[in-house]
Amino acid sequence: MNAIRLERRDGIALVTLNRPASHNALNRPLLQELSQLTEVLREERDTRVVIFTGAGEKAFCAGADLKERQTFTEEDVRQFIVLIRDTFTRIAELPQPTIAAINGVAFGGGMELALACDLRLMDEAARMGLTETSLGIIPGAGGTQRLPRLVGVAKAKELILMAKRFGAAEALQMGLVNAISAPGEVLSLAWEWAETLKQNAPLALIQAKWAIDHGLETDIGEGLLLETKAYDVLIPTKDRLEGLAAFQEKRKPQYRGE
Repeated sequence: MNAIRLERRDGIALVTLNRPASHNALNRPLLQELSQLTEVLREERDTRVVIFTGAGEKAFCAGADLKERQTFTEEDVRQFIVLIRDTFTRIAELPQPTIAAINGVAFGGGMELALACDLRLMDEAARMGLTETSLGIIPGAGGTQRLPRLVGVAKAKELILMAKRFGAAEALQMGLVNAISAPGEVLSLAWEWAETLKQNAPLALIQAKWAIDHGLETDIGEGLLLETKAYDVLIPTKDRLEGLAAFQEKRKPQYRGE
Protein backbone atom coordinates (compact mmCIF):
# COMPACT_ATOMS: atom_id res chain seq x y z
CA MET A 1 0.00 0.00 0.00
CA ASN A 2 1.36 3.39 -0.96
CA ALA A 3 1.93 5.79 1.91
CA ILE A 4 0.41 8.59 -0.17
CA ARG A 5 -2.80 8.37 -2.17
CA LEU A 6 -3.44 10.85 -5.00
CA GLU A 7 -6.82 11.60 -6.52
CA ARG A 8 -7.47 14.12 -9.27
CA ARG A 9 -10.79 15.75 -10.05
CA ASP A 10 -11.12 18.44 -12.70
CA GLY A 11 -8.16 20.61 -11.72
CA ILE A 12 -8.12 19.68 -8.03
CA ALA A 13 -5.57 17.26 -6.52
CA LEU A 14 -6.42 15.43 -3.30
CA VAL A 15 -3.35 14.17 -1.44
CA THR A 16 -4.16 11.66 1.31
CA LEU A 17 -1.70 10.44 3.93
CA ASN A 18 -2.43 6.74 3.73
CA ARG A 19 -1.27 5.05 6.93
CA PRO A 20 -4.56 4.88 8.86
CA ALA A 21 -3.43 2.00 11.09
CA SER A 22 -0.64 4.28 12.36
CA HIS A 23 -2.87 7.39 12.51
CA ASN A 24 -1.07 8.56 9.35
CA ALA A 25 2.17 9.04 11.28
CA LEU A 26 5.10 10.46 9.35
CA ASN A 27 7.85 7.98 8.61
CA ARG A 28 10.68 8.26 6.11
CA PRO A 29 8.97 6.41 3.22
CA LEU A 30 5.86 8.59 3.52
CA LEU A 31 7.87 11.81 3.62
CA GLN A 32 10.02 10.77 0.68
CA GLU A 33 6.91 9.95 -1.34
CA LEU A 34 5.25 13.22 -0.30
CA SER A 35 8.34 15.23 -1.21
CA GLN A 36 8.51 13.66 -4.67
CA LEU A 37 4.81 14.28 -5.24
CA THR A 38 5.07 17.97 -4.40
CA GLU A 39 7.75 18.37 -7.05
CA VAL A 40 5.39 16.83 -9.59
CA LEU A 41 2.43 18.99 -8.53
CA ARG A 42 4.54 22.14 -8.71
CA GLU A 43 4.95 21.74 -12.47
CA GLU A 44 1.34 20.82 -13.28
CA ARG A 45 -0.45 23.72 -14.92
CA ASP A 46 -3.74 21.83 -14.93
CA THR A 47 -3.67 21.39 -11.15
CA ARG A 48 -5.20 24.56 -9.71
CA VAL A 49 -5.80 23.60 -6.06
CA VAL A 50 -4.26 20.95 -3.79
CA ILE A 51 -6.04 19.44 -0.76
CA PHE A 52 -4.18 17.52 1.95
CA THR A 53 -5.98 15.14 4.32
CA GLY A 54 -5.55 11.87 6.22
CA ALA A 55 -6.97 8.42 5.58
CA GLY A 56 -9.56 7.05 7.98
CA GLU A 57 -11.75 8.86 10.47
CA LYS A 58 -9.44 9.27 13.47
CA ALA A 59 -6.39 11.19 12.30
CA PHE A 60 -5.23 13.84 9.89
CA CYS A 61 -1.71 13.06 11.03
CA ALA A 62 -0.53 12.11 14.52
CA GLY A 63 2.98 13.46 13.90
CA ALA A 64 6.27 11.63 13.53
CA ASP A 65 6.25 7.85 13.73
CA LEU A 66 7.71 7.36 17.21
CA LYS A 67 8.12 3.60 16.68
CA GLU A 68 10.44 4.35 13.77
CA ARG A 69 12.12 7.11 15.80
CA GLN A 70 13.10 4.61 18.51
CA THR A 71 15.34 2.86 15.98
CA PHE A 72 17.16 6.07 14.99
CA THR A 73 20.69 7.06 15.83
CA GLU A 74 21.33 10.73 16.61
CA GLU A 75 22.46 11.23 13.02
CA ASP A 76 19.28 9.55 11.76
CA VAL A 77 17.23 12.04 13.78
CA ARG A 78 19.14 14.98 12.27
CA GLN A 79 18.55 13.66 8.77
CA PHE A 80 14.87 13.06 9.48
CA ILE A 81 14.38 16.63 10.71
CA VAL A 82 15.90 17.97 7.50
CA LEU A 83 13.64 15.67 5.45
CA ILE A 84 10.42 16.69 7.19
CA ARG A 85 11.37 20.37 7.27
CA ASP A 86 12.25 20.47 3.57
CA THR A 87 9.17 18.46 2.59
CA PHE A 88 6.83 20.88 4.37
CA THR A 89 8.72 23.83 2.90
CA ARG A 90 8.06 22.41 -0.56
CA ILE A 91 4.37 22.20 0.30
CA ALA A 92 4.36 25.79 1.57
CA GLU A 93 6.08 26.90 -1.66
CA LEU A 94 3.68 25.16 -4.03
CA PRO A 95 2.41 27.83 -6.43
CA GLN A 96 -1.17 26.58 -6.21
CA PRO A 97 -3.44 27.36 -3.25
CA THR A 98 -3.38 24.50 -0.72
CA ILE A 99 -6.03 23.38 1.76
CA ALA A 100 -5.53 21.21 4.85
CA ALA A 101 -8.69 19.19 5.53
CA ILE A 102 -8.06 18.32 9.17
CA ASN A 103 -10.31 15.30 9.64
CA GLY A 104 -8.92 14.08 12.97
CA VAL A 105 -6.03 14.55 15.36
CA ALA A 106 -3.16 16.70 14.11
CA PHE A 107 -0.32 16.67 16.62
CA GLY A 108 3.32 17.61 16.23
CA GLY A 109 4.36 17.18 12.61
CA GLY A 110 0.71 16.71 11.66
CA MET A 111 -0.11 20.21 12.81
CA GLU A 112 3.04 21.49 11.12
CA LEU A 113 1.80 19.99 7.84
CA ALA A 114 -1.45 21.91 8.29
CA LEU A 115 0.51 25.09 9.05
CA ALA A 116 2.37 24.69 5.75
CA CYS A 117 -0.92 24.91 3.84
CA ASP A 118 -2.58 28.17 2.82
CA LEU A 119 -6.00 27.39 4.25
CA ARG A 120 -7.05 25.10 7.10
CA LEU A 121 -10.48 23.52 7.55
CA MET A 122 -11.13 21.46 10.67
CA ASP A 123 -13.66 18.84 11.70
CA GLU A 124 -15.40 20.07 14.84
CA ALA A 125 -14.39 16.87 16.64
CA ALA A 126 -10.68 17.08 15.68
CA ARG A 127 -7.88 18.19 17.96
CA MET A 128 -4.51 19.80 17.31
CA GLY A 129 -1.35 20.72 19.13
CA LEU A 130 2.41 21.17 18.91
CA THR A 131 3.20 18.82 21.77
CA GLU A 132 6.93 18.33 21.20
CA THR A 133 8.19 20.02 24.38
CA SER A 134 6.38 17.35 26.42
CA LEU A 135 8.59 14.80 24.63
CA GLY A 136 11.86 16.61 25.25
CA ILE A 137 12.14 18.16 21.78
CA ILE A 138 10.75 21.17 19.88
CA PRO A 139 8.75 21.51 16.67
CA GLY A 140 11.26 20.92 13.88
CA ALA A 141 9.21 21.21 10.68
CA GLY A 142 8.33 24.89 10.76
CA GLY A 143 6.06 25.06 13.80
CA THR A 144 8.11 27.63 15.74
CA GLN A 145 8.15 29.88 12.66
CA ARG A 146 4.77 29.47 10.98
CA LEU A 147 2.57 29.42 14.09
CA PRO A 148 3.59 32.87 15.42
CA ARG A 149 3.05 34.33 11.96
CA LEU A 150 -0.52 33.06 12.09
CA VAL A 151 -1.61 33.64 15.69
CA GLY A 152 0.96 36.07 17.12
CA VAL A 153 4.06 35.54 19.22
CA ALA A 154 2.45 35.39 22.68
CA LYS A 155 -0.20 32.86 21.66
CA ALA A 156 2.33 30.72 19.79
CA LYS A 157 4.60 30.63 22.84
CA GLU A 158 1.63 29.62 25.00
CA LEU A 159 0.73 26.75 22.69
CA ILE A 160 4.28 25.50 22.10
CA LEU A 161 5.82 25.98 25.54
CA MET A 162 2.82 24.46 27.30
CA ALA A 163 2.44 21.68 24.69
CA LYS A 164 -1.26 22.51 24.62
CA ARG A 165 -3.85 20.40 22.84
CA PHE A 166 -6.93 22.22 21.66
CA GLY A 167 -10.10 21.73 19.69
CA ALA A 168 -11.68 23.24 16.63
CA ALA A 169 -13.53 26.07 18.38
CA GLU A 170 -10.34 27.40 19.98
CA ALA A 171 -8.43 26.99 16.71
CA LEU A 172 -11.06 29.06 14.91
CA GLN A 173 -11.11 31.71 17.63
CA MET A 174 -7.36 32.27 17.41
CA GLY A 175 -7.44 32.42 13.60
CA LEU A 176 -5.51 29.20 13.13
CA VAL A 177 -8.22 27.56 11.01
CA ASN A 178 -10.50 29.24 8.48
CA ALA A 179 -13.65 27.23 9.11
CA ILE A 180 -15.09 24.27 11.03
CA SER A 181 -17.18 21.49 9.56
CA ALA A 182 -19.78 19.20 11.07
CA PRO A 183 -18.37 15.80 12.14
CA GLY A 184 -17.23 13.78 9.14
CA GLU A 185 -17.84 16.62 6.66
CA VAL A 186 -14.49 18.38 6.49
CA LEU A 187 -13.40 16.81 3.21
CA SER A 188 -16.70 17.77 1.58
CA LEU A 189 -16.14 21.32 2.80
CA ALA A 190 -12.61 21.26 1.39
CA TRP A 191 -13.91 20.21 -2.02
CA GLU A 192 -16.39 23.11 -1.89
CA TRP A 193 -13.66 25.60 -1.08
CA ALA A 194 -11.42 24.14 -3.78
CA GLU A 195 -14.21 24.46 -6.36
CA THR A 196 -14.65 28.12 -5.38
CA LEU A 197 -10.92 28.77 -5.66
CA LYS A 198 -10.82 27.01 -9.01
CA GLN A 199 -13.28 29.50 -10.51
CA ASN A 200 -10.74 32.30 -10.14
CA ALA A 201 -7.91 32.91 -12.58
CA PRO A 202 -5.12 30.40 -11.78
CA LEU A 203 -2.28 32.77 -12.65
CA ALA A 204 -3.84 35.44 -10.44
CA LEU A 205 -4.10 32.96 -7.57
CA ILE A 206 -0.43 32.09 -7.97
CA GLN A 207 0.69 35.72 -8.01
CA ALA A 208 -1.57 36.73 -5.10
CA LYS A 209 -0.18 33.87 -2.99
CA TRP A 210 3.37 34.81 -3.96
CA ALA A 211 2.84 38.47 -3.06
CA ILE A 212 1.34 37.63 0.34
CA ASP A 213 3.97 35.07 1.29
CA HIS A 214 6.97 37.15 0.24
CA GLY A 215 5.54 40.45 1.44
CA LEU A 216 5.20 39.07 4.97
CA GLU A 217 8.96 38.68 5.15
CA THR A 218 9.73 42.36 4.55
CA ASP A 219 8.58 45.88 5.44
CA ILE A 220 5.46 47.49 3.94
CA GLY A 221 7.38 49.54 1.39
CA GLU A 222 9.21 46.55 -0.03
CA GLY A 223 5.99 44.55 0.17
CA LEU A 224 4.17 47.08 -1.99
CA LEU A 225 6.93 46.82 -4.58
CA LEU A 226 6.57 43.03 -4.54
CA GLU A 227 2.82 43.41 -5.03
CA THR A 228 3.38 45.62 -8.07
CA LYS A 229 5.88 43.10 -9.44
CA ALA A 230 3.31 40.30 -9.05
CA TYR A 231 0.62 42.41 -10.71
CA ASP A 232 2.94 43.22 -13.62
CA VAL A 233 3.28 39.50 -14.38
CA LEU A 234 -0.47 39.35 -15.02
CA ILE A 235 -0.82 42.36 -17.33
CA PRO A 236 0.12 40.54 -20.59
CA THR A 237 -1.88 37.37 -19.81
CA LYS A 238 -4.87 36.13 -21.76
CA ASP A 239 -6.65 35.47 -18.48
CA ARG A 240 -6.61 39.17 -17.60
CA LEU A 241 -8.23 40.03 -20.93
CA GLU A 242 -10.74 37.21 -20.49
CA GLY A 243 -11.70 38.57 -17.08
CA LEU A 244 -12.36 42.02 -18.55
CA ALA A 245 -14.30 40.59 -21.50
CA ALA A 246 -16.44 38.37 -19.27
CA PHE A 247 -17.29 41.33 -17.03
CA GLN A 248 -18.24 43.44 -20.03
CA GLU A 249 -20.33 40.66 -21.55
CA LYS A 250 -21.92 39.70 -18.21
CA ARG A 251 -20.87 36.06 -18.41
CA LYS A 252 -18.77 33.67 -16.40
CA PRO A 253 -15.05 33.88 -17.32
CA GLN A 254 -13.31 30.85 -18.79
CA TYR A 255 -9.78 30.99 -17.45
CA ARG A 256 -7.10 28.79 -18.99
CA GLY A 257 -4.02 29.81 -17.06
CA GLU A 258 -2.53 31.61 -20.05
